[in-house]
This record gives sequence, C-alpha cells and structure tokens, in this order.
Amino acid sequence: MRNATLIFILASFLLLVGSRLALAAWQWRRVRKAGGLRPLLWGGLRIDAHQIAVLVALPAVLSPWLAHIPAAAVATGIWLQVCWVVLGFLEIATPAFIQEYDTRPNRLFVEYLKHPREVSGMLWRGYKRELTGALVALIVLVVIGHALFSNPPVEARWSWWLMPVGSLAILAAVILAIRGTLGHRPINPSTVAYSNDGLLNALALNSLYNVFYAIYSMKHEKSAGAVYGRMPGERMQEIALTCAGLPYPPAIATHPSVHVQTPTRQRSRPANIVIILEESLGAQYSAALGGAQDLTPHLDALARQGWAFTRAYATGTRSVRGLEAVTAGFLPTPAQAVLKLPAAQRGFFTLAAGLAGHGYHSRFIYGGESHFDNMKGFFLGNGFDEIVDLPDFKNPAFVGTWGASDEDMFTQLDAKLRADVESNTPSFTLAFSVSNHSPWEYPAGRISVQGNPATVENTVRYADWALGQFFERARQAPYWEDTIFLIVADHDSRVFGDTLIPVTHFHIPAVILGADIEARRDDSIISQIDLPPTLLSLAGVSCTHPMLGHDLTRSTPNRAIMQYENNYGYMKGDDLLVLLPGKPAVQFRYSMPETFEPVSVNPALAEEALAHALWPSWAYRETRYCVPVDN
Repeated sequence: MRNATLIFILASFLLLVGSRLALAAWQWRRVRKAGGLRPLLWGGLRIDAHQIAVLVALPAVLSPWLAHIPAAAVATGIWLQVCWVVLGFLEIATPAFIQEYDTRPNRLFVEYLKHPREVSGMLWRGYKRELTGALVALIVLVVIGHALFSNPPVEARWSWWLMPVGSLAILAAVILAIRGTLGHRPINPSTVAYSNDGLLNALALNSLYNVFYAIYSMKHEKSAGAVYGRMPGERMQEIALTCAGLPYPPAIATHPSVHVQTPTRQRSRPANIVIILEESLGAQYSAALGGAQDLTPHLDALARQGWAFTRAYATGTRSVRGLEAVTAGFLPTPAQAVLKLPAAQRGFFTLAAGLAGHGYHSRFIYGGESHFDNMKGFFLGNGFDEIVDLPDFKNPAFVGTWGASDEDMFTQLDAKLRADVESNTPSFTLAFSVSNHSPWEYPAGRISVQGNPATVENTVRYADWALGQFFERARQAPYWEDTIFLIVADHDSRVFGDTLIPVTHFHIPAVILGADIEARRDDSIISQIDLPPTLLSLAGVSCTHPMLGHDLTRSTPNRAIMQYENNYGYMKGDDLLVLLPGKPAVQFRYSMPETFEPVSVNPALAEEALAHALWPSWAYRETRYCVPVDN
C-alpha cells in the first residue's frame, strides 16, 4: 500500500512533466516568447504536487494503519489504477483540445459530457486519426497502470506507536502539497499564471486539475434568472441598451452592447490612465461626503481640486466586485464576480484589452499576493501586460498581513509612471491599496494615532496620508500633465444594516483629477460601472467596447446598481427598487443618509431593474462581453 502509493507519486510526476514538456515543445515559439521553460515547469510542479496529493491523500494517510491488511492493499491498487488512467486520459485528450480551443480541457470538456451523442458523432466524423492515436495511448496507459499498481504486496505491520506518528507526518506533507504554499492563501491557477498568453498559463496546470477547478468554479455561476425571475431576451436587451443610451436594435446582433465610443476630449497623444482603487474606503470616513469623522483630509482636498462625485455607489461589498466594475465596466450579478468565474478568464473585455489597440501598456500594481481572488490570472488573461506585486517590491518600508503598505505601492506607481515618460508609451495602471484592512497594520510614525493604533479609523488616516504623499510627488512629476487619475474605493468596510439594501454603505468616494481636469462638484447619482467609459473619453481614446456604463462627460444615468448578497438594488433618483430571491420586488423612497419609505412598486422600474439584473448573467453565459474579432 505504501510502496504502491510512492510509485504512483513518482510515475504521475513523470507523466505530467513529460506531457508538459511535449506540449511546450509543440508550442515552443510561444513558450520562448513568454520567457522560456523555467516559469512553466516550476509552476507546473507546484500544481502537479497539489493534484497528486489530492489523489493519494486517503491511501497515504491510512497506510500506516492498513498496509498490512490484504483487502486494503487491493482497494488501494484499484484506486491508483483508476486515478492513473483518468490523469493520463486527460493529458492524452489535451493536444486535440488545444487545437480546437487553444487551452487545456476546462469547463467545456465537462459540458460536452451532457451531449454524448452529438459529441461522439463530431469526434468520429472529424477526428478519426486523433481518436485512433488516443485509443492506442489509452491502452498503453491502462497496461502500464495495471503493471505498476495491481495487486500491491501486503506490507509489514507497523508498531502501535509508529502508526499515529507516521499518519500525522504524512497528513502534514499532504496538506502542504495541497495548499502549495506556506503563504496566507492556497494555490490556485492564478498562482502560477506568468504570461498574458492564456495557453501558457494553462500549460502550467495539468488537465485534471483544470477540469476539477472548472467544476468547482461552475457552482458559483448562479443565474440571475433563477434568482429573480425571467423576461423575454429581446425585451431585456431593449431595456438595457436603451437605458445605456445605445441603439436598439443593436448594430451587432450577436454582441448587442458592442459600440464605438468617441471621446469628448481630443488629444494629440492619448493620456495615461491611472485607477487608484482604495481598499474599503467608504464615504462614511470622508467629512466632505457626510462622514461623522474627518479621517480623509487629503482625499477631501484632492476632491476640491478635481471632478468629485458626491453620490458614487459601489456595485458590491467585495474587492472583486469593485474590480470587475472599474476595470471592465461589468454589472454585478448574484454569482461570484467574473474575476473568479472560468468562462471569463480569456476573451473578456477589460479596459486593458480595449486600450491595447491604441498602444497602451497595461499593468496591475498590488502590495499583496496578486493571485488572491484570482486577480493575476484574470488580468493576464484579459489584456494586462504586467503584474507588479509583493515579490517585486524592493526593500518595502512595511509589510503586514496583507502585503506591503500603501506608501510602498505608491512608490512603485510613481516609479512606473516616470519610466513611461522615458519610453514615451501611454499606459493604463490599476493600483490597488491593501493597508485599510483588518488587522489594521501600517508603519509607525506616519500619522497622529488616536487611541488603539490597530483600528479602522487609524488605518483610514494612514491610507489617506499615503494618498496625499503620492499626489504631492505626482504634481511635480513629468507625467502629471499627461495622466488622468481616478481615485475610487472598491467598497465600504463594515457593510451591514437592518435594511434590504444598506445604501449608505454602498456610498463611496470617487474623484477624477490630473492633466486638464477642471475642479467641479458633481451631485449626480452614478455607479462604479460609469467610470471606465468616462476615463476613455477624458483620455482621448476612441474605443469599441461592450460596456453599458455612461460616459459621464456626455450624460448622467442618475442610477446606481447594488448587489447585496442575493438582494439586488436598483436606485433611480429617489426610488430604490429591490429584487429579492423568489419573492416579489419591493420599492422604497430613499433619502440620505438612510431613510426608507415603503411605496407601491412601479412596474416600469421593476422591469428596468430586472433587465439590468439579467443582462450580465446573459452576457457571461453566452460569452458576449467582448468585441468580436472582425470588429
């Protein structure tokens, strides 16, 4: 039992590494362009160790107790043969899948199993040679597995005291291999992503892992229609497009929201775009936005110097929700944010993807580990050229639980923008702060601490100080006149309340400044999804994209969209329509700071809210949130 498990581990590593090397040789031009074999093989070993540990965990941990029992040895042999064949079969199927989809077997592989007749017919008619080769390889695989793992010998019984010690030691090794890291977060596909070539990031995985991860991720793809009800697709499109100011019927029937947005600012050279996404910085902390405490004097001063939105609202309560809104303009859904969903890992529109055709270099700067919440994988797969995270920070001033401090992140941002000036390359930078997060850690000596240093209030003071320090430098820097900055929160902290949608906790600061942005106070109701189109317009970029948000230089939507767990809030003016799972919609007359007056449901507003709740689920499911390649 123990020997058979050890042989399986070694043989599986040889199988997976050999398969990866063969695939890399096949795709060598792309591998060489992305930096060669080293990152591919190192990442692959980590994923392989995870997958093999998952497969052998049970027999390995139980072997000290059961290896001397014949029935246990036989059961282990059967299990290892099955695992060997499944592991190998998916590697055998990989080349044909890559030829068709340019990636390893994934969710499509699983979905095809629902249609065996159609798929088998397609394979027989179009892939006879590949099927024959795969069948031969599978037979060889079965023979090898049978030779290696069938009828493992019964082993000597261990001493009573060695059994628990050995079992615990093996369990510790298995857990470490499955986690794949001693860091805060376990390994995932984003951990080993290293290129903006999605195929190479997939090659660093193995196909069984990729299929298993797709199955795991699919459980989070909750459909808005199943939660809130349905409406005819044409009516949904008509409402969503009309509210966005887009033509109906659409110009491209297959991708209804895709349109050309021309800028209101004409520039000889497109401006750099920088989004500074502030962690958990709700309006409640800003005196200028009605906060009870004056915790953000630097941000409030910047707001007086730029285009300040006093009624901007987040789309959700998690960082990934804010990221999908400000980088892709994507509406919220009751499912997980698209950063973590499998069908959005390639070919999903982001600002970086849209700007690539205009010569922009796009990067993501984050003081923590960028594979958290699959940020790294999503960004590299959808247009970003560069990831700068904690391992790239040289001699950071302070590193806490979540990563390097905000001042370190801003040091990186300043250095990258100065380098852009020297290269004369327009850039798009997403800079995401980390300090304002429990357990409230930040470098000493920066702020005047009040009370217990480890509080959200003191951390907000530090985050605001770091922001102010950066803009003091930025105003004197050579990139200032050529850069549009957006300062916006991903969401508020402490999102709670005894209302269906705690609107006050979706209220966030949003300020655009830099270049030639004039100071103005804007009291219109806007959403995070309206900011990306606005940045394109201010930067002087004509872009074809599928975003439904408004270019605020042209029009004001006077609406905000908020996903609060399974409740969906659609606020238009003073009216808040709330869609509830499996229940009729309810409506309130809302006034700041947090007054809700129940009113009768307006059927037209309820239909508008439902259309906006359904549309992003449709766009994701049908893979329509992208620009067709012939456009």
